[in-house]
Amino acid sequence: MNAPVTRYALALDLVDNETLIAEYIRAHESIWPEVREHLFSQGVLAMEIYRLGTRMFMVMDVDPEVYSESTMARASMENEAVVRWEALMWTYQSPTPWTPSGQKWVPMQKVFELR
Repeated sequence: MNAPVTRYALALDLVDNETLIAEYIRAHESIWPEVREHLFSQGVLAMEIYRLGTRMFMVMDVDPEVYSESTMARASMENEAVVRWEALMWTYQSPTPWTPSGQKWVPMQKVFELR
């Protein structure tokens, strides 16, 4: 029997600057080990990020028995490496026009599924 998995689809924009976008992509080619471990420790099972122009799309699979957005946010603020990583990422990132103030990645609405 397979363990339950919850999938999130999230969107974010990047600053419209090819140099910064290239730096962002390079940073993700080798994320900091502390950030990687933090994500796994919070119940993230898998994560993929896709890009089209300045729009980013993230698919994140989590263990719903471990992961919660509020716990992840709290634990992220307590992890010095994650705080530094997120500050660095804001150099490259920009909220979408639909992102509520103070948020970063925002959930997308599923409109179709083919099985």
